[in-house]
Amino acid sequence: MDGMKQLFSPLTLQIPATVAPSSPQPEKLDFSSRLIMPPMCMYQAAPTGVDQGNPNDFHLAHYGARAQSVAAVIVEATGVVPEGRISNQCLSLGRDDQVPAFARLAHAIHAGGAKAGIQLNHSGRKGAGRPGAELVESARAWNPNYPQQVSEAELSWPLVAPSAVRFSEDYAVPQELTEAQIDEIVEAFGAAARRAADAGFDFVQVHGAHGYLLSSFLSPAANQRTDQYGGSLENRARFLLRVVERVGQYLPVAVRISAVDWQAEGQPGFNLADAQKVAVWLAEHGVFMVNVSTGGNLADAQIPAGPGYQVFAAAAVRQALQEAGFAGVPVSAVGIITSAAQAETVLVSGQADLVEVGRPLLVDPLLGARWRHELGAPPALPPSYVRARF
Repeated sequence: MDGMKQLFSPLTLQIPATVAPSSPQPEKLDFSSRLIMPPMCMYQAAPTGVDQGNPNDFHLAHYGARAQSVAAVIVEATGVVPEGRISNQCLSLGRDDQVPAFARLAHAIHAGGAKAGIQLNHSGRKGAGRPGAELVESARAWNPNYPQQVSEAELSWPLVAPSAVRFSEDYAVPQELTEAQIDEIVEAFGAAARRAADAGFDFVQVHGAHGYLLSSFLSPAANQRTDQYGGSLENRARFLLRVVERVGQYLPVAVRISAVDWQAEGQPGFNLADAQKVAVWLAEHGVFMVNVSTGGNLADAQIPAGPGYQVFAAAAVRQALQEAGFAGVPVSAVGIITSAAQAETVLVSGQADLVEVGRPLLVDPLLGARWRHELGAPPALPPSYVRARF
């Protein structure tokens, strides 16, 4: 079993120097293993009132428990402004008075033994823009504590996008962002990163995947602009790279990308060659880790979901980074990785440097400890749990 331990070997992630950082940056982050928890929306934040967008007791219990068996926890998609939330039950970090609530969450993750990351996002054309009654019905299915009285304005908001192209018939037609509005959102990402730093988070993951705002700019399926943010891949990536630079002034930056849109033949979309180029540009702009997903820009995409179905994309991005001289920028794989042996194989075969496991952690907060046992790796249980048996 000695060869079956790479998943639980430590990894030091080097933090590139940023241009004119606004706060001191660490030179490295030490991960205790290669197993990390990816962001997963929980839809449990208050949709209204003074606690709108804040993490609460649910989030403390949820993330604190899972921090005990992984190297890093990345908190779910957090809107950089309230209208950047995916739903009105999602987290947001658009106000300075929210820092104490997020500090409690970062502390809970650290107390569990993991590094604390937070995914900063703007939902773009995939935000809460559907009819109010439909939103309330969906919200109450997720959260039994959802308020009884919620105004239409608190339920949804105007959607924005690179172009006035809606995601699907279930969503409103978005407003095309002006260049001035793009500038404002770049600053909103920076301000949210500053708050995350003040709250004690170790790093930010910028959400450039799954068809949300930054991802939609990358894809010609959503981006039909003719200015400096549209047309060529370099132009379509400009918004994302500006956000990375701004966020990097406050915290180390990882980025999640969707490496392919899964578009049909002849249909416009973001492809693997595009993803490889963007990953190299991200590394050139100081990103310390690339997290590789797929899909999200096309509502009708035919995605061949199955065990490890996105690992090929991580492997391709990793190869591109190595060939460009960025072998020190690790790549994580995600997507229906459900066993210790499968996760270990992804690493041993050189397809990725880290593995993200989401849904299995939802049913087993100590999944990492179980997988250590299965692989014959040294146990690493919290002191109070050393009497546990598998």
